[in-house]
Amino acid sequence: MIIDCHGHYTTVPAEMENYRKQQIADVDNARPLSMGTVPISDDQIRESLEGAQLKLQRERGSDVTFFSPRASAMAHHLTSAEGNVYWASHWNDLIYRVGQLYPENFVPVGMLPQFPGVEPKESIKELERLVNELGFIGVNVNPDPSGGMWSDPPLFDKWWFPLWEKLCELDIPAMIHVSQTCNPNFHFTGAHYINADTTAIMQAIQSGIFEQFPTMKWLIPHGGGAVPYHWGRYRGLAQDNGWGLLSDRILKNIYFDTCVYHQPGIDLLTKVIPVDNILFASEMVGAVRGIDPETGQYYDDTKRYIDATPNLNDTQRAQVFEGNAKKLFSRYKPA
Repeated sequence: MIIDCHGHYTTVPAEMENYRKQQIADVDNARPLSMGTVPISDDQIRESLEGAQLKLQRERGSDVTFFSPRASAMAHHLTSAEGNVYWASHWNDLIYRVGQLYPENFVPVGMLPQFPGVEPKESIKELERLVNELGFIGVNVNPDPSGGMWSDPPLFDKWWFPLWEKLCELDIPAMIHVSQTCNPNFHFTGAHYINADTTAIMQAIQSGIFEQFPTMKWLIPHGGGAVPYHWGRYRGLAQDNGWGLLSDRILKNIYFDTCVYHQPGIDLLTKVIPVDNILFASEMVGAVRGIDPETGQYYDDTKRYIDATPNLNDTQRAQVFEGNAKKLFSRYKPA
């Protein structure tokens, strides 16, 4: 079985964007918000997936995708705290419907109703709904709801602790995944995403957060940002500061996906990071959708890179493709 642990509903029908535009207009014009509705039919959902993610699953050989809201659409810095409660609820309900229509292909992962300056504990109600009522197996957590301004406390601050406690209680892994950025210094997929991946891991290293939350599980997307490439730097920083070995400090709790879009990158990831900590992912129909002129293949067809790397044997490939995902996402039960 080949499990893609990182998929987003990037082909969502336009009604979702129209709803958000109306929300933004209402906030800008000081009009009261309401939950409202997003009129998307089952046939629209099927149409949006059949020619995209489902087609690519079949062509590229993956079996199931852990599927969450479009990352850039989370946009927690927009509207208001109230508006984002409604926005997250609509997105999560839509992802749930996808899972109901295609239980063998898509497994729901949710988003939280975060907003700058609002304590993460305010997101717990929606997290509990996702897990206890809708059967979601994971959740995306945005470490920077401000959209590139990093105005909230770091992930090791007590500000986050109620959310971390709830993740441990529910045994739910968090994909630490930012969204859009309103800071012009940072392109959102090319810089902000990779910065955030790197930042989250460094915050874990410097703080020892997992000593306080030993059962918490973080999935760091996009191959862990810059961290595998600079693994010696982080080992050295841990050594110089008396933080111990990274195998003890973070590797019992942090996992890396394979959303790295060329063979040398996957070769480095699989050479540097222990195989127990790597999960297959493609984020297909995502940030990079074109064909690599050097190979003639799609950049985001990451299964090819796992198949081709000399750093994994067949047993280890099975771990990356299936075993590690089933271990990390303990609530996942194959349809």
